[in-house]
Amino acid sequence: MTAAPLHTIEDLWLIGIGTGSPAHVTGEGMQALRDAAVILVPDKGDDKGDLLALRHGILTQSGTAAQIIPFEYPVRDPALPYQDRVAQWHDEIARRWQTAMAKADRAGPVALLVWGDPSLYDSTLRIAGRLAPSPRLRVVPGITAIQALTAAHALPLNTVNGPVTITTGRRLRDHGWPEGAETVVVMLDGDCTFRGLPADTLIWWGAFLGMPEQILDHGSIGEVADRIVQTRADARAQHGWIMDTYLLRAGAERPEE
Repeated sequence: MTAAPLHTIEDLWLIGIGTGSPAHVTGEGMQALRDAAVILVPDKGDDKGDLLALRHGILTQSGTAAQIIPFEYPVRDPALPYQDRVAQWHDEIARRWQTAMAKADRAGPVALLVWGDPSLYDSTLRIAGRLAPSPRLRVVPGITAIQALTAAHALPLNTVNGPVTITTGRRLRDHGWPEGAETVVVMLDGDCTFRGLPADTLIWWGAFLGMPEQILDHGSIGEVADRIVQTRADARAQHGWIMDTYLLRAGAERPEE
């Protein structure tokens, strides 16, 4: 049987690495990093150099002997409609994975470190579906941003017997408060959409969760919204990037549906 070329990804392992703390990587995840032959690491530019440093810190802590291959991460084209923009971006990321593999000098499983969890508001699995031939996939979950947020605030995710809705800032802006929701977790909200909610809506917000730079705030929208917006802007200016999420619960005055 002819061996597959080294640049072909036959086994692709997607390893959740939590929200910034090496302690958020599970024991299974650390072992997978040690067992991988090649690890692809995205470089998102100088303004996000600390993200790259965090990934390399996790690799060092794992003790992996894998070949580490960096690849330059593409940016989305803001001139395109949203769906087209994301689709073309995913196509380009898949191409860059394949191009990076031309540098591989060993065969075996290829691993990618996925911020947060590969199954929750992350497109790595969809990007992997663009590879040809299709690799065998293994997913190793990590601590999610939701787990890190509720733990940081010592807050139960749901009310007693209550539903939880996980959504994005874009959907909250376009569609309003989800019908029948008691608890709403919002991810990917660079526009601070919570500012449009009733003043008595409760919010628990967190950024850089699990990292030394972690920032938390909570209270009613009327009390803390402006403070969160300013804190977020200051932190983004300081670090060049920010990852944050928040949990909402409706106050006595339920948000418009």
